[in-house]
Amino acid sequence: MDSILPAEIGDLARKVVEANIALGRKVAVAESCTGGLVAAALTEIPGSSAVLDRGFVTYSNESKMQLLGVSEDVIDTFGAVSIAVAWSMAQGALKKSGADVAVAITGVAGPDGGTDQKPVGTVVFACARRGEDPEAHNAELKLFADAKTRADVRFQATICALELLFP
Repeated sequence: MDSILPAEIGDLARKVVEANIALGRKVAVAESCTGGLVAAALTEIPGSSAVLDRGFVTYSNESKMQLLGVSEDVIDTFGAVSIAVAWSMAQGALKKSGADVAVAITGVAGPDGGTDQKPVGTVVFACARRGEDPEAHNAELKLFADAKTRADVRFQATICALELLFP
């Protein structure tokens, strides 16, 4: 077995690692619904230690608050699956790491937990870069409506998060 992850994720992770090595850039990831898959994808690649500073798996709201400094008020006001929370997660990962760029992922992977406002397949991504104005939000909500399973949502979210780590 060459990899525990699908080839599409491995190929993309390799490109992300190579591109960031070329720039001497460090990355951090703050993951909720992907449960560490982005960090796992990066660490499948030899040489990834030159790129990945650290990963935070913050599945619970408490861990988002404790590890990343996400405000309880933000979670209560907007919900864990929101642009505000994803942005706070990315900012927290940047502040608590030596990374140059941090990506955050939070979402509803299913099969339960969806609502009319945030159905299963709703995933929010945020990217923060050191030196960038923290008020300049770089976040996006995506709905993976074609995802049939929890694994499909997590797969697609991992791909999107890796793409955000390209320079």
